[in-house]
Amino acid sequence: MENTFDLSQFDKYREDNRREVKKANGGLPISLWDTYSAFANCYGGVIILGVKEEKDGSWKTTGLQNASKLRKDFWDTINNSKKVNINLLSEDDVEMYEVGDNKDVIMVIYVPMAKREQKPVYINNDIFNGTFRRNYEGDYHCTRLQVKTMLRDQTERTMDMEVLDKVPIEDLNYDTIHGYRNSHRSLKEGHPFERLSDHEYLRSIGAAAISEEDGKLHPTAAGMLMFGDEYNIVRHFPEYFLDYREELDPTTRWSDRLQSSSGEWSGNVCDFYFRVYNKIIKELRYLSKWSVVSVLMILQCTRHFVRLWQTA
Repeated sequence: MENTFDLSQFDKYREDNRREVKKANGGLPISLWDTYSAFANCYGGVIILGVKEEKDGSWKTTGLQNASKLRKDFWDTINNSKKVNINLLSEDDVEMYEVGDNKDVIMVIYVPMAKREQKPVYINNDIFNGTFRRNYEGDYHCTRLQVKTMLRDQTERTMDMEVLDKVPIEDLNYDTIHGYRNSHRSLKEGHPFERLSDHEYLRSIGAAAISEEDGKLHPTAAGMLMFGDEYNIVRHFPEYFLDYREELDPTTRWSDRLQSSSGEWSGNVCDFYFRVYNKIIKELRYLSKWSVVSVLMILQCTRHFVRLWQTA
């Protein structure tokens, strides 16, 4: 799981929405399964056993007394459908490391994000009381409404979720991505997504996904439309064309025009939105009071389109 755990960075890590540490002195912690459910139902994460969190938030290894038995107990439990409704892990998702001068053994469990059709991931054979979500560094019970929403979404797979298996993730426009992330950062300062790498961020908002064909990260259809370059977008969506015209003077066809196919800018949906938004704001000073009210209502609706991606 990309960038969620690197042993060389151990001393720098803190618990957050993707990382959780547990001592595991007396065997597998009961709360381990709450965290497994929470990570699986959100964006994935890593659970590290044999580590405790100090008062200042730093990590200190406590080690595992019988690491091989603990590992076997883990696999026995996660494959028990009465404890966990689905096992999302492969053998490569559980690793053992020796840390520090004392050679303390820790167990690192990489929990992937569950696919839409696999959610909700729950424990104790209780879908409504055993379903959790991750919120920063805590695991919280999902409400009945959240569980029902996951159940409903199991059967809904929209066209924008399609993974473009032949398109490398590098084909996206990273200037657009960084501009969008800056907008997200100013709108929701301190959001946990700020800590994610670009690739983790794209995956978290649905703009990229792991391909079932090669196991690598690729853009989704939505990600290509939002963050791709126009010449790449039209290869997958031949009818794609965005066109904005300002018609302020009835004696002329238009006073300003912005087209996705001009080749002067990226041509993607994200940049189009912000360019048009800025143009409209600039022209508001020329409009009558009632025209301003109408335009502001339109902008409010349009702004919602982009905010749908900026997950709370």
